Amino acid sequence: MENNNSIKIKRKGTGNSLQLRYAENSDGSLMPVLYFPALEKTGVVRHLFTTRFGGVSSGIFSSMNLSSTRGDDPACVDENFRRAAAAVGLTRDRLVLTCQVHSTKIIRVGEEDAGKGVTRELDWNDVDGLVTDTPNLALATFFADCVPIMIVDPVRRAIGSCHSGWKGTVQRIGEATIRKMQEEFGSDPKDLVCGIGPSICRDCYEISGDVAARFKEAFPGYEQDLLTDKHNGHYQLDLWEACRRVLLDAGVPEGNISVTDVCTCCNPDVLFSHRATQGKRGNIAGLITLV
Repeated sequence: MENNNSIKIKRKGTGNSLQLRYAENSDGSLMPVLYFPALEKTGVVRHLFTTRFGGVSSGIFSSMNLSSTRGDDPACVDENFRRAAAAVGLTRDRLVLTCQVHSTKIIRVGEEDAGKGVTRELDWNDVDGLVTDTPNLALATFFADCVPIMIVDPVRRAIGSCHSGWKGTVQRIGEATIRKMQEEFGSDPKDLVCGIGPSICRDCYEISGDVAARFKEAFPGYEQDLLTDKHNGHYQLDLWEACRRVLLDAGVPEGNISVTDVCTCCNPDVLFSHRATQGKRGNIAGLITLV
């Protein structure tokens, strides 16, 4: 599948398009990544979402797997981290990783946390979001259908990144990340520029009635925007719109929110998807750093 020059991405017709660009690895090979132009235009960050291409892993992890917990060769994962870090202009020891458990725990990280989860032991086990105002320190979060949310404060020069699966979304982890940025950096939601990254779309994401009930309770008045009743006890859920609503409710202006038009499950050859592969997969990553 390593044909980097002919990647075809199926897009949904909703939201602001993610753009594709190519980073060059040290061996001359290409690593295609996705990014939001609106985040880059702030002038204070570099960011990317990896694809399945441009790494060294093989088999079900082919090739840019960034999970060290699913059975891949650790040496391959380390090399993939090196390549991902280089694509945002950093080395592996400038990354900081989450340890995702579908919580709403957000922590502030700084210089003392550089390398945690990659070149140093991770000393937390329940963190789904990170915030920082330290330059050249990349926040790394991981996905294979769940929603990446990136937040940039160009005024206070601070960033946040979180992992929003259905449990995090119904508990409004995006808003929790913004609150953490307000507490730590004095961020004003009106200044924030946000990206809702590549993840599973409404058409692909079927949920049970009990999960739908949680969303009806958490988003009163927006049930029709978020849920499609299949009349068999199941629903289709729009996580993209739910995350967008969370950011709006937190005070982010509508024009400051970019929403993915790329679904992981519609593109299993380009992006890791838990549902499309029935769990036989690696992880893509979202990396964001202040410059």
